[in-house]
Amino acid sequence: MEDRVELLIGDKRYSSWSLRPWLVLKHVDAPFTETLIRLRRPETRDDILAAGSPTGQIPVLKDGEAVIYDSLAICEYLAEIFPDAGLWPADALARAAARSATAEMHAGFHSLRGECSMDLKLNETVTLSEATHVDIRRIVELWSGLRERFGQNGPFLFGAWTIADAFYTPVATRFRSYGVKLSDFGDRGPAGAYTEALLETPEFKAWEAEA
Repeated sequence: MEDRVELLIGDKRYSSWSLRPWLVLKHVDAPFTETLIRLRRPETRDDILAAGSPTGQIPVLKDGEAVIYDSLAICEYLAEIFPDAGLWPADALARAAARSATAEMHAGFHSLRGECSMDLKLNETVTLSEATHVDIRRIVELWSGLRERFGQNGPFLFGAWTIADAFYTPVATRFRSYGVKLSDFGDRGPAGAYTEALLETPEFKAWEAEA
């Protein structure tokens, strides 16, 4: 990977999809050019297409002739380019669990996404629907279970930081922004501690400082 690598992202305040591969690139200390496209404007889609996204959506990673879109596809590509970076757990069972958890975040939790979009400047307590309560209870269950099974050697889901943690960092920001107390949803400590660990990584702090 060389300096020619470019990552198209949206506003750091709002773009949870962009945050994920950005965190991975920063974690592996890869050089890249960051191209920021303003969201929530009439010209946003045209700007994204003009920047080289084949779908009119972001993020997009451009590496020479390769154009990789979708946050999970980008992160999988980076795991192949940086095989020694530990972006997935080395153990096959843990790796399968990490991929499953990542895919669940990538495709699920629609009610939480809809009611609690990422907004790093927001700090309020809201009344959430029962569907979002179900999503949060599932997340608490998932995080607590993975921490118990695989998290003995560090503060993240699988001990060391992985792509799974990149995908759940935007969820941690939502809990903070909307005043969600995980203890109200069955957390006995591990999920709350994990939330704090995600929000204290140097990579996330750098993103947040520019939001």
